[in-house]
Amino acid sequence: MEKSNAIVITGGYLASSNAKTAHGLIRGTDRFNIVGFIDSKSAGKDAGEVLDGKKRNIPIYATLEDFLKSGQKAAYCIVGVATKGGVIPESLRAELKDALQHGFHLVNGLHEYVSDIPELAALAQQKGLEIIDVRKPKKFKDLHFWSGKIKEVKCPKIAVLGTDCALGKRTTTRFLVEAMRKAGFKAEMIYTGQTGWMQGAKYGFVFDSTLNDFISGEMEHAVVTCYHEAKPDIIFIEGQSALRNPSGPAGAEWIVSADADAVVLQHNPARKQYKDMEYYPAYLPTVKDEVALIKIYGAPTVAITLNTAKMTEQDARSAAAQYQTELGISAVLPLEDGLDSLVPIFEAMIKKSVAHA
Repeated sequence: MEKSNAIVITGGYLASSNAKTAHGLIRGTDRFNIVGFIDSKSAGKDAGEVLDGKKRNIPIYATLEDFLKSGQKAAYCIVGVATKGGVIPESLRAELKDALQHGFHLVNGLHEYVSDIPELAALAQQKGLEIIDVRKPKKFKDLHFWSGKIKEVKCPKIAVLGTDCALGKRTTTRFLVEAMRKAGFKAEMIYTGQTGWMQGAKYGFVFDSTLNDFISGEMEHAVVTCYHEAKPDIIFIEGQSALRNPSGPAGAEWIVSADADAVVLQHNPARKQYKDMEYYPAYLPTVKDEVALIKIYGAPTVAITLNTAKMTEQDARSAAAQYQTELGISAVLPLEDGLDSLVPIFEAMIKKSVAHA
């Protein structure tokens, strides 16, 4: 697919976890060519350096006007933040209006739709510009109910779950696909959030804006369609939230409805309570406990991937060694070491699935 140039607005949040959509786009997208960020607090830096200290030649501008003065051209302006409750704050509305006035198409992944804001919708229509609200649910007639067709899928299906939300499950899923492709296998990712779509994943749906009755069916439909069209050797399914996160428990559908053959579990040992719920007396389970729960649901956990935020590398490595000893499965640091070391696990599963086909 031909990539269009895009800029990303982050409203001063680029250096925080609220900009996880932006962070995903910095790490890579097959849908857009990101040529700049608009973020007043990080202006003058490189977006890659703000994310993880690695220069990626994506400049950050203080304002849209500064970007326009740079001589760079872009067709799309992407909202790169996930605000609390998915609301578009007034400050961001002003930036979106500015972007429309300068002829940019808008891409928005928040729960609040730009196309539902009369002033912005009218301006886009007047200028012949497109507003893509990624989270807009499908029409009822286009939704799928679970049917059992998941049994047609003969290649391994791996669910990438986590012990909480905002842990890097999507990044790990993408890394796993890249590692398997590098090793010569046909691997595909099923996206379940707006950023996965923005990164160019072809198969999937937006989990948290799908009617509950159709989540299992949409999950199944995405996996089955991917299997028949792309004919992959292996499919990785991006997880959402966590089995025990009280504000939005999720994970059972991946194991039960998508019939996952195995799970990769993402965890941050430094995080003790669920994100943004430190006021509530609920604590993240131990990895051993979560692996046991996942097994009860019907899938073995074949690897632990560690999010190392707020940890020294030494502490993260000793936590990984401890999980490996305690559970007898691989425990790795995706951002620090990549995921090539997990390839043999999935290679063995692929060989087994081919032998039984």
